[in-house]
Amino acid sequence: MENQNQQTSLPDNAYRELKPGEEYKPLMAADQTPAEVTPYSVTVGIIMAVLFSAAAAFLGLKVGQVFEAAIPIAIIAVGLGTMRGKRNMLGQNVIIQSIGASSGVIVAGAIFTLPALYILNLDVDFFQVFFSSLLGGILGIVLMIPFRKYFVKEMHGKYPFPEATATTEVLVSGEKGGSQAKLLVVSGLIGGLYDFVVSTFGLWTEAVSTRICEWGQMCADKFKVVFGVNTSAALLGLGYIIGLKYALIITAGSALVWFVIVPAVGSVADMLDLHTMGTHLYSMGINGENLSTPEGIFREIGRPIGIGGIAMAGLIGIIRQSSIIKSALSLARQELGGGRVKVAEPRTQRDITMRTILAVIIASLAALLVFFQFGILGNWTQTIVALLIVFVIAFLFTTVAANAIAIVGSNPVSGMTLMTLILSSLVLVSIGLTGDSGMVAALVIGGVVCTALSMAGGFITDLKIGYWLGTTPRKQETWKFVGTFVSAATVAGVMIILNKTYGFSGENALVAPQANAMAAVIQPLMTGGETPWVLYFAGAMLALVLTSIGVPALAFALGMFIPMNLNAPLVVGGLVAWLVQRGKNAGLSKARGNRGTLIASGFIAGGALMGVVSAILTFAGFNWRLDGWAGSNGAEWLALVMYFALIVYFVMHSRRAKIGD
Repeated sequence: MENQNQQTSLPDNAYRELKPGEEYKPLMAADQTPAEVTPYSVTVGIIMAVLFSAAAAFLGLKVGQVFEAAIPIAIIAVGLGTMRGKRNMLGQNVIIQSIGASSGVIVAGAIFTLPALYILNLDVDFFQVFFSSLLGGILGIVLMIPFRKYFVKEMHGKYPFPEATATTEVLVSGEKGGSQAKLLVVSGLIGGLYDFVVSTFGLWTEAVSTRICEWGQMCADKFKVVFGVNTSAALLGLGYIIGLKYALIITAGSALVWFVIVPAVGSVADMLDLHTMGTHLYSMGINGENLSTPEGIFREIGRPIGIGGIAMAGLIGIIRQSSIIKSALSLARQELGGGRVKVAEPRTQRDITMRTILAVIIASLAALLVFFQFGILGNWTQTIVALLIVFVIAFLFTTVAANAIAIVGSNPVSGMTLMTLILSSLVLVSIGLTGDSGMVAALVIGGVVCTALSMAGGFITDLKIGYWLGTTPRKQETWKFVGTFVSAATVAGVMIILNKTYGFSGENALVAPQANAMAAVIQPLMTGGETPWVLYFAGAMLALVLTSIGVPALAFALGMFIPMNLNAPLVVGGLVAWLVQRGKNAGLSKARGNRGTLIASGFIAGGALMGVVSAILTFAGFNWRLDGWAGSNGAEWLALVMYFALIVYFVMHSRRAKIGD
């Protein structure tokens, strides 16, 4: 029976590191048996997976941004429970969220790579997209489960987990009701309407740069120095939850690129005849024609350095976490051999057995073997090599993806997938696979790996939510497979429909920026061309230097890879968190910080939900954008005014908290 006296607030130690001997006790205690997997929760979760897979695929292919589905799905789950007048829905809502959230991660894995097949005019069908998404998603799930306890329990309070925090606050507030639920709803409405006005009507710009002034335009043109900030409410809330420390580290990576590397390269480029230098630059994997603007230099120089940094930071992370990997392998060996002494785990710590995990891994690899051999390659040597590439990279970078999500709430999966494409292409070329067949093989391999890493990063968010709330991990893990299957089938169908409706090349086509980047990287590798190895090497060496002086290399490299205007607002949010929590009274500072977390979660949730609404309206053909005004200088100035007003609201309402709130 479910305990009707279930607590309705997260414990005080939910978001901080535990003191020696201290234990975290979730809302749904281990000795309770809450309703979790029911016909209602499974049905609603599957419906959410279908709807959000379709919406996320369209938006991602249109603008290159895949919204995180966990938060809007949590809001809908809470709303449906309230409409039905049901109580004690927390366990079921977590399952709904977990199944439905498969949509965003599967979509990201698919659309970042597989549309490149269309772009390169290669053969592609439903089953190629479906199986690469499904099998990649399954691998991501089973490779993440052995690391669950490390990331969500042993590292408790050491990572901010921004998306998991926001989703958890939504679920808890919905269960609790009262003033906290009201504050979450109000802040969600404010943040959602704020972002909706920008994305749908263009009443003010989504981002502001120093080009707003004449001197800023002069600096951009002459010195290649430009600074930008995205003014969305969702990113402001994300920065608050991440905190000032990590926000500064991430943005320091951006500062190095935009204020050092870009101006330095720009000044050299201005002194050289890029037309004459074109051949030499091309031999280094650089398109000299793009070095005339700061944004072009970032894409050609800064981002590849960031990719090298992410790759090296990932390798460093693998080495540092080798003991965790060894323990997972040891556990697998013991369970497989029957030599492990069975210890009764509390309900809130019960995972799928290691024996089952190994069985699923073997079955997935066998399915991939068949898929590669009979669906893609037709050569056993090449098939086995492709299988090894997928498994080794997915296994090693699983923890890297989880680390990135835990720190910044953003998975650098496109950067890691680019490295996968490069490495797999080099290996495949070395065994004689080139041309169109080589590009198909490399892109499908990249699609499987990209989906696996995307799932691993997204799934750790689900598991952290479950840890905070007291869900049974085994149930989350089991039903995640269902969400993966449904999402993979949906995105495969939607991608084919979108290709027939809009296409991925030509006028009015879907831009699919990540897939275009993948196509641009892989084509020269498979047909003869150059890769910016020097830039990758520079990024890798930078990551080593940062690690040696104690700077988190992954966070810094993420800042180099992600554009400045998406990182700068994280610092703004971090500064808001610092300002809100200032004060000599520790109890009052804590109360203000908690209230700020609730408002930040509302901003993130509202922005994510309105992103879905805006995508649906766009898909339906509604165009209410004020195109003439949206691109004007006045719209940028208005964006600054509105952003400042949003920050003032955030600070003032956070500081209204009282001790005991």
